[in-house]
Amino acid sequence: MNVDQQVDLLMQGTEYGDEALKKSMTAELRERLVIAQKEGRPLRVYCGYDPTSTDLHLGHTITMRKLRQFQDLGHEVTFLIGSYTALVGDPSDKNKARPILTHEQVAANARTYSEQAFRVLDRTRTTVRENGEWLSKLTLVDLIRLGQNFTVQQFLARENFANRLEKGEPIFLHETFYALMQGYDAFALETDVQVGGTDQLFNIIVAGRKMQEALGQKPLVGIITGILPGTDGVQRMSKSTGNVIPIITTAEDMYGKVMSIPDVAMGLYFRLVSRFSPEEIVAIEKGVADGSMHPRDAKMKISREIASIFYGDVSADAAQEGFVRTFQQKETPDEMPEYNLRAGETVLDVLLNAKLAESKSKARSLLEQKGVRLDGETLEKADAAFPHPGVLQVGKRRFLRVK
Repeated sequence: MNVDQQVDLLMQGTEYGDEALKKSMTAELRERLVIAQKEGRPLRVYCGYDPTSTDLHLGHTITMRKLRQFQDLGHEVTFLIGSYTALVGDPSDKNKARPILTHEQVAANARTYSEQAFRVLDRTRTTVRENGEWLSKLTLVDLIRLGQNFTVQQFLARENFANRLEKGEPIFLHETFYALMQGYDAFALETDVQVGGTDQLFNIIVAGRKMQEALGQKPLVGIITGILPGTDGVQRMSKSTGNVIPIITTAEDMYGKVMSIPDVAMGLYFRLVSRFSPEEIVAIEKGVADGSMHPRDAKMKISREIASIFYGDVSADAAQEGFVRTFQQKETPDEMPEYNLRAGETVLDVLLNAKLAESKSKARSLLEQKGVRLDGETLEKADAAFPHPGVLQVGKRRFLRVK
């Protein structure tokens, strides 16, 4: 790709909330790429991930997908595990302070992070580091001197802090340390480009750039990606809302979950998660708009693409074939989990024991919505004895062979 094509690809799916800022970052990225090309060196690119939980979902991989684009263009990528920033907790997208984690909790959560990331990133071209390498060496005096580069007003202008201040809700002093720590990460890594979601806009564009400049480095280029909506197509993908697509699952489950997303969210999925070029995405959207491509076919295209990214072409093709057999041709899948029915078990018992429902209330809700069928017959009574062995279907995608 020439420089302009690289810029188009790398800026795809970015969101700054301000057109002037986006134009500025686009221009700076183009300048960096031209200089790097002349100097014959790759750009130094990083994104940080705080191990606040053990598992990553598709929303976490948006920035990884952007890192992979930089890798494929020959640039140097660092996957930074926030072993020290996680101890403070990022307040960026929260209306209250995050709970403070212990070193042990952070270490336990971080154990599988890089392995999960390699489902997207090229293992052979990824440097994995932890920011405890340098943050643990800062003294109190160092922190105070870093803090001299920022004003309290800058922090209070942040949307979530401003909202909390207006409501009279507490803003704890330690929450302001997070941006300083992340800004120092950029300096320690001598960063050319930092990738992050829109919730990281202040930490990257303000803290990171200002910290580098104060410490004698050229300010980084911030690549700010959009936020992926969950399976409801509206709210941000989050475990707390239950609208996640986990990356540690199966190709079939991932394919089915993407197919369940409302059509209105498909554009974001194409731009944020896929490997399609800007031109290919425009062509697909044009086809849907003029009727030459059915929206279902576009959705199948992105579902297969996402399953392929994480599980390979063979598994993605099998997932698509299984989906077509099950839902378009109204067939049940060839393979499914099995459950041995025990004497006296009710319909509710089976749903709970087979983990097809998270709670009794959820199970009853599924039954009331006529979302539970046994060999095609709808089951409605939770406390009724389970009728007989057969294929139990819950919702559109979950099947269980009851023996």
